[in-house]
Amino acid sequence: MSHAMRRATELALDEKTVTALRAVLKTTADEVVRAIIDEVPSYANALSGRMGGTIRRAVRTALGAYLDLASGADGGGGAGDAAYELGRGEVRDGRSMDALLSAYRVGARVAWRGLAAGAVPAGLPAAEVAKFAELTFAYIDELSAASAAGHADELAVRGLAHERHLEQLARDLLAGSSTEVLQAAAQRAGWQPPTTLTVVLLPAFQARPAYRLLDPGTLVLDDLPDSTGVLFVPDADRSHLLRQLVSRSAVVGPARPWMRATASYARAVRARSLPTDIRDTEDHLAALVLSADPDAYADLRARALAPLLALPATSAQKLEETLRAWLLHQGRREDVAAALFVHPQTVRYRMGQLRDLFPDLGSPLRVLELTLAVGLRPSAD
Repeated sequence: MSHAMRRATELALDEKTVTALRAVLKTTADEVVRAIIDEVPSYANALSGRMGGTIRRAVRTALGAYLDLASGADGGGGAGDAAYELGRGEVRDGRSMDALLSAYRVGARVAWRGLAAGAVPAGLPAAEVAKFAELTFAYIDELSAASAAGHADELAVRGLAHERHLEQLARDLLAGSSTEVLQAAAQRAGWQPPTTLTVVLLPAFQARPAYRLLDPGTLVLDDLPDSTGVLFVPDADRSHLLRQLVSRSAVVGPARPWMRATASYARAVRARSLPTDIRDTEDHLAALVLSADPDAYADLRARALAPLLALPATSAQKLEETLRAWLLHQGRREDVAAALFVHPQTVRYRMGQLRDLFPDLGSPLRVLELTLAVGLRPSAD
């Protein structure tokens, strides 16, 4: 039994009093509506619009159910349902519960004044007046609670729907969907498209904690089949983003126009597949280029380095390391020796061997192919 119903069982309203109260019901309801319009700024100028009709119906329903309750009839349930829906409607109209709670306070005061003015002349005993007041305010409290529940439930439903729309937008971005699909998804989610998106890959369990540190417009997915979490960070300051992720196992792709975020994702995925521990893909562009087509790269290495195949594995490895250093240091013998931790004469000897194996070592095309062929360490093949 509700608090208001318990109060009603303690109150003895005779038929004469109930009849008098019903006679002032419409007038009291109109006074409550006018007071709410006048005293609660959020409802200013609402009397002539749709909200005015809603307020009138809600007040009359509430007062009618209240009199049913006070007279011992089965009342209050319908008013509670109406109050619940009123709370939901406040969310749809973009208002917080503050305005509605203020309206209830104003309504309780004015309703009590109007109803008391009808009940006392009808002969309501003084001992019952206090109980009547207690019932009035207990009833208003229950209506307030019902509206607050409706407001909270509507916010929760809308929040879940909003999250689903944002998640679908992230999935559409990941799939590289068409312009029309992405624009529609962004509109449904109420998401303001940025200029660029930067994709971050990290373990799924780290996705939500990292997401809470980033721009509020960031999109997140943490339920991909491979237990990878994906963040789409809008208009990221790259150095700041990397600092924010410094303690996490993250791979940060390049910034791309927001509708091409799938390109940032694809690069981050490739970077994560390399044996090198990559955090910022922008620091490893050469390795990413060379690993873009593994079969083509393997063919290039096999053809370019074919002369080394005739040598013992150890000798071939040393000559390949020397060739890499020689190409990277543009033939500066002292720098090559320092990079390999050998004597310059050793470099001179090895380069003699290499020139015998590669007679056209001075050819620009040969230099290009060899530079590409030794651009990655053998362990990356």
